[in-house]
Amino acid sequence: MGNHRARGVTLTGATTLTATGSATAAPQAWTPKPFPSAWNSRRVRLDFGPATGVTVRSNGQQAGFVHPEVRFTARMNINSTEASPSASVQVRRFLKGDSVEHLTLLLHRAYADHAAVGRVFFASYQTPQDTQHRLSRGECWVAMSGKTLLGTVTVSAPHTTPAGYPAPAGAGSFWQLAVDPSQRGTGLGHRLLTLAETRIAALGSTRVVIDTSSQATELVDWYRRRGYTRIGTWQWNVTNYDSVVLMKNLSTATLCGGPDKP
Repeated sequence: MGNHRARGVTLTGATTLTATGSATAAPQAWTPKPFPSAWNSRRVRLDFGPATGVTVRSNGQQAGFVHPEVRFTARMNINSTEASPSASVQVRRFLKGDSVEHLTLLLHRAYADHAAVGRVFFASYQTPQDTQHRLSRGECWVAMSGKTLLGTVTVSAPHTTPAGYPAPAGAGSFWQLAVDPSQRGTGLGHRLLTLAETRIAALGSTRVVIDTSSQATELVDWYRRRGYTRIGTWQWNVTNYDSVVLMKNLSTATLCGGPDKP
């Protein structure tokens, strides 16, 4: 495998990770090993690349069972439930009768991992009143499976920013992009990002500007892989970190597409 990839799976009690193929640095075959029993039914992230083999992570914990010198050049077989976007998940506008409280709790869950390591995103502690104010400033969209709220994003274009904020005039923006932890690795985050960019373009903006914690390197890299570049920094008075400001030029050719890999 020449390129780094990530894949989301849901573990079952008998889950093992099996790799087949040739190893460029070690001739021995890699023996499949079961995941820790405590990880049963957990959503995990599999990162695999030519130099590191496979690393398995869940909520910051690591269970990588591949010899670091082994490079697999053939297929990887995963005996588990593949995490893919469910056809039952529908994305629609937030409606008058929808619960702001439930939306707030979703945001808290989605950003709890950041808060746990000291990156205090506003979304990790904002009140329902804050949520109502933030969603009232744009179009709020929600991802629903039946009556269950699984994700959200709010978009605006053109978007008004504070004086001195490094955004070009007329740019659109989105915020409160969140996916329930149970849906990580399913592609829902990428689906919501694509929706946000599509709506911003439809509203007449050719560029989108966002910001996030400069310390959240995985998140910053996730955006960079989708065409965002750094244009400056900013400090909000509701967070405890410096924000990196990112911009993307929007066109038919550059709108996000394809599977999600966070």
